[in-house]
Amino acid sequence: MGTHETHSSEPEPLSLPVPVTPAGRAALDAIVGRPATTLVALDFDGTLAPIVENPEDARAHPGAVPALTALAPKIAAVAVITGRPAEVAVRHGGFAGAAGLEHLAVLGHYGAERWDARTGTLSAPAPHPGVAAVRAELPRVLAAAGDLPGVSVEEKGGRAVAVHTRRADDPRAAFEALRAPLTDLAARHGLIVEPGRMVLELRPPGMDKGVALLEHVRETGARSVLYAGDDLGDLPAFAAVEKLRADGVPGLLVCSGSTEVGELAERADLVVDGPAGVVRLLRELAAQLG
Repeated sequence: MGTHETHSSEPEPLSLPVPVTPAGRAALDAIVGRPATTLVALDFDGTLAPIVENPEDARAHPGAVPALTALAPKIAAVAVITGRPAEVAVRHGGFAGAAGLEHLAVLGHYGAERWDARTGTLSAPAPHPGVAAVRAELPRVLAAAGDLPGVSVEEKGGRAVAVHTRRADDPRAAFEALRAPLTDLAARHGLIVEPGRMVLELRPPGMDKGVALLEHVRETGARSVLYAGDDLGDLPAFAAVEKLRADGVPGLLVCSGSTEVGELAERADLVVDGPAGVVRLLRELAAQLG
């Protein structure tokens, strides 16, 4: 005979987690105490959107936009800083036209592109010529690396090329086999390789999430910062927050938990359970701010 379970219709109570570091606790106190001068900046894939085998299938966690629309009017600014093209992140995130996100900025290609919610406009520099050259040579380089079934190539709007190994028979072995030849290919055409969670991205140098974050802090005049990320590409943003701390600007470092990127978790003030944990944190912060 089955048992009958009853479920309360009352919403789950929200309470802010406690950061594990003194700097993180001080930053959270500053954010709660002075929300009107706070910038919340977030990565997209792995932070707002679960990691999936096919990058084109990635979509923001269903609670992401509601959490952001609850939080955004209570703070100075919200930004999404992503390696994706800005318009792709906007589309996959469902950010366009969301009430409450009128001042959202999506900084794509690590900050080289910018989409502003208020105007719906996208600004971007001309593509680096090395990207087209790399794309043309890539099939030969991949073939020379050996039989690697499951490896796929993602074109990022003519501004970068990503080689994914997550669907390979041995994702880590394929990643390591391709690292050196792709680094050589990128260098020949004036690009760099950005490693990530089973992905190697070939892109122009000179911009990263740390540079983008610092520029946005200056632009918004933020006096406290929360940054959440999940991957190696977020380490420059973590370093930027640490620099801001040294300059007297409180900063909270959040890792969207992953066993694939231990370094990020080790440097974080707070580790949450993936995009669902990030969404919960945003909801808890919005509720705390009243």
